[in-house]
Amino acid sequence: MKSAISFLGLVLAIGISSCSRSEGGPAQAQAQGAPSAGSAASDFVAPDAKGIQTLTVRSSNVPDFLVLPAHIEPDPTRVVHVYPSAGGRIVEMKVRPSDRVEKGQLLALLESNDLSRAVAEYHKARVDNEIKQKALARAEDLLAHNAIAQKDYQQAQGDAQMAQAEMEATAQQIRVFGMDPDHASTELRVVAPRSGVVLDIGAALGEYSKSLDAPQPLCTIADITSVWALGDIYEKDLTGAKIGEEAQVTLDAYPGKTWVGRVAVVSDVVDPATRTLHVRVVLPNPDGRIKPAMFGSIRVLRSTSNGILVPATAVIREAANSYVFVGKGNGHFERRAVRLGRTVDGSLEILSGMNPGDTIVSQGALLLRAAQD
Repeated sequence: MKSAISFLGLVLAIGISSCSRSEGGPAQAQAQGAPSAGSAASDFVAPDAKGIQTLTVRSSNVPDFLVLPAHIEPDPTRVVHVYPSAGGRIVEMKVRPSDRVEKGQLLALLESNDLSRAVAEYHKARVDNEIKQKALARAEDLLAHNAIAQKDYQQAQGDAQMAQAEMEATAQQIRVFGMDPDHASTELRVVAPRSGVVLDIGAALGEYSKSLDAPQPLCTIADITSVWALGDIYEKDLTGAKIGEEAQVTLDAYPGKTWVGRVAVVSDVVDPATRTLHVRVVLPNPDGRIKPAMFGSIRVLRSTSNGILVPATAVIREAANSYVFVGKGNGHFERRAVRLGRTVDGSLEILSGMNPGDTIVSQGALLLRAAQD
């Protein structure tokens, strides 16, 4: 009997304990701060968070640039194609492509039969001139003593003049070859006609150059202290590029570097194949960093409009959607969808989804999103 009463008391105690735990569960969870079903989620920045920066959005002028693919060319008036003044076999090339040369610097040495022939003719003419000048001197002395007739003196005078002219003509031929007539040899020296950079070499050691009849020059020298950036513009965009307007040139070889010049020429003829016109921007290049044949782009300002620009780091892209985190106060932020416009120098134009005065996360938005997830 006592055992049955004890077992019944134990069952009642267990039941009462279970009811007590069941009734205390929801209250305890609410006391711990569990979110209710209708609460809105937001991102929170801890006071000691690092790597997250914010800014206040302002309205600004958004430029609309016309960007043209471009390449670099040397100024044709500063390019010299060097041909040897006489034919001959190349015995030494003194320069290589990309070498910088000064005016008068030796470029190549040639063994030239043309020069040898010209030197021989000069020496022959000089000896003949000396003989004719001496004969004229004797004729003058004889005429003074009435020892010869006037016509004999005139003949000697004519011979001396012809010999002088012949010597001067042969000497001038050697000077055309770039040599001193009185110190010329059979070795032809080819020197730089101007200072600049060697763009190309058109001959090699041992080749025979045919002077001006050669299919290509001995070498090509260009002064690249000033170069051209050439781009092509479609006729529909022609009003966006006007002569004298400022233009910015960027090159693939130097990311982040910009050269500023002005539109010098817009061609008057439309290419019938591409329906484009040529645009030329002249760029100073005193340090020679800009090289011919480099690729880049020309950017000219077409118009400006009022809008909102934010750093590209403030925008989060997910598939076809774009978001920014907008401040709600007290370190809380909400993710807001925005519509993007143009890209301007590392910033993005916001067409909708944001208003001037909003505070956004400009740096570290990815960290904020990761904290939310």
